Amino acid sequence: MSVLVSNLQEEVAVDDALIDFLAGVAREVIRSEGYDEKAEVSIVFVDDAYIRGLNKQYRGIDRPTDVLSFAMREGEPILGVEDEIILGDVVISLQAAERQAKKYGHSFRREAAYLAVHGILHLLGYDHRGKEEKNVMRDKEEEILSALNVTR
Repeated sequence: MSVLVSNLQEEVAVDDALIDFLAGVAREVIRSEGYDEKAEVSIVFVDDAYIRGLNKQYRGIDRPTDVLSFAMREGEPILGVEDEIILGDVVISLQAAERQAKKYGHSFRREAAYLAVHGILHLLGYDHRGKEEKNVMRDKEEEILSALNVTR
């Protein structure tokens, strides 16, 4: 299972421990949904300005957000890549993660893990538009975080 992590920001310090931790979180989400070692996902760390630009370009919302997901499994299959299961990209604003960790009274690591789980679940088809969908997604998020012993 391949988890690619890129850091495109300089506002929040990123060390190997955070990268390894979030890669492990990503692997757990992917495994929990029944994907095997052929699955691939990328996690990209950005700042508020970068994610604001993406949010405006792709969603028409001109403000920063905490996480965006860009799924690759939508639409027609890509010919010639049957051996790979590229799930997509999860873009996380680490500035938003810092703010939200303070706001909700838990650690930065916990917030970053939550955003990674949330983003990957979106790649896998989960959503939170309706109340029932939101409850299913929230339960899955907490199930995964609990399995990883990531507490508030």
